[in-house]
Amino acid sequence: MEQCNVIAIDLAKDIFQVCIMTTHGKIIVNKAMNRAKLKEWLAKQKLSLIAMESCGGAHYWARFSQSLGHKVMVIPPKQVKPFRTGQKTDANDAVAIAVASRAANIKPARILSVEQQGLQSIEKMRSLIDKQKLQLSNQVRGLLLEFGLVINKSIKSFKERIPEILEDAENDLTFPMRKGLLQMWELYSRLEDDFEEINNELIQLTAQDSDCQKLMKLESVGPITAVRLKIQLGNGEHFNSGRQVAACIGLTPKQHSSGGKVKLGSVGKGSCDKPLRSCIFLGARAVVSKLKNRPAKTEKERWLKALIERRGVNCASMALANKTARTAYALLKNNTDYKPVLIAA
Repeated sequence: MEQCNVIAIDLAKDIFQVCIMTTHGKIIVNKAMNRAKLKEWLAKQKLSLIAMESCGGAHYWARFSQSLGHKVMVIPPKQVKPFRTGQKTDANDAVAIAVASRAANIKPARILSVEQQGLQSIEKMRSLIDKQKLQLSNQVRGLLLEFGLVINKSIKSFKERIPEILEDAENDLTFPMRKGLLQMWELYSRLEDDFEEINNELIQLTAQDSDCQKLMKLESVGPITAVRLKIQLGNGEHFNSGRQVAACIGLTPKQHSSGGKVKLGSVGKGSCDKPLRSCIFLGARAVVSKLKNRPAKTEKERWLKALIERRGVNCASMALANKTARTAYALLKNNTDYKPVLIAA
């Protein structure tokens, strides 16, 4: 399979650009075709390496190509861009994908199964509703502030104050403004109900998933973090080590080394899974905050308390987040359960 042709596909909704590159780097086909024709055409091709960018529809086409027996490589767009020459066209993009697939240092993206993609979609819908709730409440706070009506930052204050403001006939709100505020309040209430429903559904799904149950035994890992870890790691086959996992999530220092001198900087936030990174770090921060006020019960907590005293809360939280990502990888890779080592009495 290493000596097979490369079929590079520049993905789109309806019209796809397809490029065939031989093992010697010669382009023999670079043409556009529609969705139906592409499916028929792929079914007739000899077994090849199918390369595409990780964009909308990539997982579907990757699974479809695998069902035909092809080997598939899904490449992040950032790694394809340096290989494009000439202007930004579909034909040049397809050639760039083909060339990138032959590069030795390319790190392809993981292909999600139908079940994993469904779980990811539900989690993203939950996140969207949560974001819409926050956006709506922030806009209402800002608009009411212009009328001299101040609402504290907490969600509890928001939910208590809006009904009070609507019932107060002596404030400066005009009738159209009061009517619009009522509509915003009803919309917020509906979003809150929808969020509660989809959140409960996601929690039920994690309760039925053995991998999520393993991950939730870790300190600082709840249902949402467990879902995101499962989607990112799969069964661990895509990574060679726990450090690769931590680097992919964004829990390792930035490196700028040259001439044999290793220089490590701060932990960078770019080129990482930011939602998962945030979940793991905030969970670790919560564990560290509680651990400061009680004695350690496990060897891991003893290590963490010593680190808190030596380096502070933030450094300890990031170290725990890094260890959580590595441990999660080991659990999924080796199909084992998490068993913390208790401190001997």
